[in-house]
Amino acid sequence: MSVEQIGEDWVVGIHYTLKGEDGEVIDSSNGEDPLYFLQGRGQIINGLERALVGKGIGEKLTVKVQPEDGYGEYNPALELTIPRNEFPAEFELEEGSIFELSSDEGESIIARIVFIDGETVHVNGNHPLAGEILTFDVEVISIRKATEAELEHGHAHGKDGSSHHH
Repeated sequence: MSVEQIGEDWVVGIHYTLKGEDGEVIDSSNGEDPLYFLQGRGQIINGLERALVGKGIGEKLTVKVQPEDGYGEYNPALELTIPRNEFPAEFELEEGSIFELSSDEGESIIARIVFIDGETVHVNGNHPLAGEILTFDVEVISIRKATEAELEHGHAHGKDGSSHHH
C-alpha cells in the first residue's frame, strides 16, 4: 500500500503557527481545530501550499514564505487618502475599520482605516502582512481524497467532508 502524500485535490488538515519577521506569533491553530483546505485551489498562500506537496501525515515542516508567495510586496500606492464625505453616511468611521473599495481597474481591494485627520481619512489597501517574510511551523494532521461535493464547491468541508454550508 502506498503512503498517502499531499497532492492536487486532496483535503489536508494541518496545525500551524505563523510568525512574522520579528519572530512574533501572528496566528496559530494550537488549541483549536486543525485548518482543513483543498490542496491546489489557492485557499492558503502559494508558498505554503507548494511546500506541502508530497508530504505525509505526521510530517512537521518549517516553511519560510517570501512576500511574493505570501501576501504580496508592500505597495505604497495603496496608501490612500479619501475625503470623509466619500464614505456612506451610515459607515462607522474609526481606526482599524475594514472596508472594500474598487480600484480603477474594477478590482476589489480590502482596505483598513489607518487614521482620521479632520475631513481626511487615511486608508491602506495593503494586506497587514504584505512585504513580510512569513514563517510557518506546520504539522500535517490528516490527508484524504476530496469528495465529489468538495471538488464541485472548490473547498474542504471539514475533517471528514460531511460538514454542510449554513
